[in-house]
Amino acid sequence: MRAVFLTGGTGFVGGAVLRYLSRNASLRLIAGVRKHSSHIPESVTQVVGEQNSLCFTASDLSDIDVVIHAAARVHIMNEEGDDALAAFRKVNTDVTLALAREAAHAGVRRFVFISSIKVNGEGTLLGSPYRADDPPAPMDAYGISKLEAEQGLLALASETGMEVVIIRPVLVYGPGVKANFRTMMNWLYKGLPLPFGSVTNKRSLVALDNLVDLIVTCIDHSAAANQVFLVSDGEDLSTTSLLLRMGQALGKPTRLLPVPIGLLTVLATTLGKKAVSQRLLGSLQVDIEKTRQLLSWAPVTSVNKALAQTAEDFLRRSGKASD
Repeated sequence: MRAVFLTGGTGFVGGAVLRYLSRNASLRLIAGVRKHSSHIPESVTQVVGEQNSLCFTASDLSDIDVVIHAAARVHIMNEEGDDALAAFRKVNTDVTLALAREAAHAGVRRFVFISSIKVNGEGTLLGSPYRADDPPAPMDAYGISKLEAEQGLLALASETGMEVVIIRPVLVYGPGVKANFRTMMNWLYKGLPLPFGSVTNKRSLVALDNLVDLIVTCIDHSAAANQVFLVSDGEDLSTTSLLLRMGQALGKPTRLLPVPIGLLTVLATTLGKKAVSQRLLGSLQVDIEKTRQLLSWAPVTSVNKALAQTAEDFLRRSGKASD
């Protein structure tokens, strides 16, 4: 029986991977955790890291075929500077590489690392998407920490023969999503007028189901070894289009005001919200052709279906499903 060791099993992405893999009776699934969690199914073995951390030893990883490392210190808006970089490196770089070294020592065959599109950069020109093999250009502490982890993993793969797979997701959404995406749904549900009726940018997103399917594909696919993959839904949306579709999924009229982009940019800069402005007004597209061709992979769900599932979950969690 194959054995998979997963970190981040209580998180948004890792939790979805855990739920998917736990349904596979032919797979032995072990969750590496900081402390025992009641949110993890009883069928999944939990292994607590040393000193309640994500530090695991080769003995914890004995007889493991594949490690999926989804745990991370997540990106936080406006968290920059030397202290932020040190904090991100401690978890996203140092812990990742320590786990990978122990995995290699234990004879683990493959290490799947969930990285970030921030390794590529913060945005693209319209119609000029990032590609998996473009030179990295991270611009914040989070992206730098992920790139350094990637570089260390590939070096370790070369030294030890353990296969490494790196996946760089764009913004992930789906049932249970939080942060800015949930805030957007709150705005739409309340019917607030939003000044985004004339935004013509293009942004790649990835539904949780599509990301999980790619991660699972990379557990065994021979062509995935020592490769970097970008992942998206394969359909890029403007902010205006995303809001309209999300409003429709929520069953709410969308009130979008056609405010000129130049004015929005000036206002955001004046208010110290330049980073937020980039995410709402700028483009960030990815080319997933390498992922499609090398792995014979395609998104398993459409944007509209994924938005409908996300909206349904939001309404249920918010107690608004019967409104």
